[in-house]
Amino acid sequence: MASTKYFSGGEGDSSDEQATWIDWTSLPSLEVVQGLQIQAFTSSHVMVSVVRLEPDTEAAVHWHDEEQIAFVIDGELEFEVGGVTRILRRGDAVLIPSNVPHGARTREGSC
Repeated sequence: MASTKYFSGGEGDSSDEQATWIDWTSLPSLEVVQGLQIQAFTSSHVMVSVVRLEPDTEAAVHWHDEEQIAFVIDGELEFEVGGVTRILRRGDAVLIPSNVPHGARTREGSC
C-alpha cells in the first residue's frame, strides 16, 4: 500500500496486535425490544453495530464502556446523547464517548 504523511504513523510505537476480521453476514440479528433489531460486535474500546428500528420504536437510554459511532444510512430518528437531543437523517452521524448515556427513537418512519 502507498504511504502518505497523513497515514505515516502516530506519536507512539506501532503495534503488532492482530486484527479482528468479521463476516457480517454470520453475526446473529437480535431483537432487543419489539421493532429493534441489532447486529453488533465490540472491542475493548469500540462498538460497531447495524441497528434497524421500525416506526415508533425506542432504544432506551443506556451507556457502555465502548465508544460508539452512529451513522444513519436511511430514514430518520431522534437521538439523545448526554441530554442533548437531535434529529438525525440519512448521512448524519454522531460519535458517542465511552459511558455517556444515549438512546434513540423513531416516529412515523423506520430507520
